[in-house]
Amino acid sequence: MRPVSDIEVRRAGPEDAESLVRLRGLMLAAMGNDVDGPWRTTAVEWFAGQLASPDTFAAYVVDDPDAGVVAGAAGNVYVHPPGPRDLTTVRGHLYNVSTEPAFRRRGLARACVVALMDWFQDETAVGQVELHATDYGIGLYRDLGFIESRYPSLRFRTAKA
Repeated sequence: MRPVSDIEVRRAGPEDAESLVRLRGLMLAAMGNDVDGPWRTTAVEWFAGQLASPDTFAAYVVDDPDAGVVAGAAGNVYVHPPGPRDLTTVRGHLYNVSTEPAFRRRGLARACVVALMDWFQDETAVGQVELHATDYGIGLYRDLGFIESRYPSLRFRTAKA
């Protein structure tokens, strides 16, 4: 990964669950979602649980002395069958990349993604990392070496969603 200087990135801990949810809300709102409702309570519990599993989940954040956590990126490792082009049995999923509006265009999200990609590379057995990119973020991901998948991502929502 390309180094980013003068930005202090740290690995998120359990105390950062609410900040990760706040950043997620900003990201989801920017994607046109209605972010009102009870999802935040469930999300805080989920992030707290994930942060307690450092072998399969990591989040990296940047703090501002006055504003607190202002940028972050998260990812997890999940089981996946091997194939002809990837013999590994786990993959990575990168998500929750977000920066507070007042702190954008400073390389903070890039620094968090680079730290997370280093974690995938150095501390996991992941052979590939996947993500869903917005139009706003796709340039960053391409610049870091991500390529479009040959097959589109499709989704089916069950009645539980």
